[in-house]
Amino acid sequence: MRHRFWKFRTVLVVISALVFALARASAAAEVHANPLHSDPTVQEAYRHFYVLDYPACIALLQKVHADHPGDPVATTFLLEAEVFAELYRQDLLDTTFYANDGFLTGKHPTPEDTGARDRIFALEEEVEREAGAHLSHNPHDVDALYARGWARSLRSSYTAMVQRSFSAAFHMALQAHSDEAKVLQIDPDYLDAKLVVGTYQYVIGALPWGFKLLFGFAGITGSKTRGMEMLHDDFAHAPMTSTEAGTVIALFQRREGKYKEAIAVVRSLEAKYPHDFLFCLEEANLLKDAGEGMAAATAYQTLLNQAAKPGYFPSAHLELAYFGLGEALRGQRHFAEAAQAYEQAAWTQGSGAELKRRSLVAAGKARDLNGERSLAVRDYQAAIGTGSDTTQGEIARKLIKTPYREE
Repeated sequence: MRHRFWKFRTVLVVISALVFALARASAAAEVHANPLHSDPTVQEAYRHFYVLDYPACIALLQKVHADHPGDPVATTFLLEAEVFAELYRQDLLDTTFYANDGFLTGKHPTPEDTGARDRIFALEEEVEREAGAHLSHNPHDVDALYARGWARSLRSSYTAMVQRSFSAAFHMALQAHSDEAKVLQIDPDYLDAKLVVGTYQYVIGALPWGFKLLFGFAGITGSKTRGMEMLHDDFAHAPMTSTEAGTVIALFQRREGKYKEAIAVVRSLEAKYPHDFLFCLEEANLLKDAGEGMAAATAYQTLLNQAAKPGYFPSAHLELAYFGLGEALRGQRHFAEAAQAYEQAAWTQGSGAELKRRSLVAAGKARDLNGERSLAVRDYQAAIGTGSDTTQGEIARKLIKTPYREE
């Protein structure tokens, strides 16, 4: 909440007391959530989820799903695990890709796993049917509304990030927001619904003025301030989506250049889940973006050293750390070492198609800057070989003709 500066000490004391009382009241307020979240098997599944051990998480949630037929919440839990497992497999959970608007433009195709797609779509459609059945008997069933809204937001994320179909994703996101907003109208203490609504509010509020005007004519409005307030409330108090809210807050703060605040959020997530590879990676990413190049390089190297310890990270995509290390080293003008890190990112087993192309083009640029033209051309040719008709492939073709130079 915003605090005004008051000149008189006595007024300050009174207001401080009121703020403290309100905070205590907020913390003491009853927060509502679906009771299935407290199921021991669900809790164990999410312990695996938050260290990126998706196979173990999915196996447990498949059991929960089988034990609760017709329950849209149980189905949504399984859907969430399937979606995030696929996004992680394709290296699409590194926030570096979304920290600017480049991911919305250009051609960034990823090879879609039709089996994963079919499982995800089938589960989302199952949630639609199950939630619809509940809502036909009780239109105010907040658990069914919440599950359907969350399922729609997950399908929207998959559609945008993997299929690159932004129109379809936006349409689904509007439906998700409608469900979650209705949950909060019926039950303001169902705080998990604030994740979708808060994200929606922030994103719409962050649009350029012209877009906001157009959307306003369609009845679509938002507020960055209100969105952040809702996300922070979720982060502080929601029983199911607190971690997700923290991740979104850090991403938005990163986009705004509020690196100190974002690092504080990420470190709180790391403290809770020290063996989550992505949270540790994000701290290094933020140090890099904050201009602390050598500190970032040290953080990436520490991450790689930790990953070398058996079992330290249940799941680690080292290519993401190598790419970040390359970015940090290039920023410090260590071009040869940067090129090596980028190439390591590209050729690490399991590296996603888009990251591989980005890494090879970045490696070629670093080689050019270091005067290693033949090695740069080799990297550009490899990038073209992994996807000629892509944004990175087009960049590589141009750089084969003309060496890269810093502007």
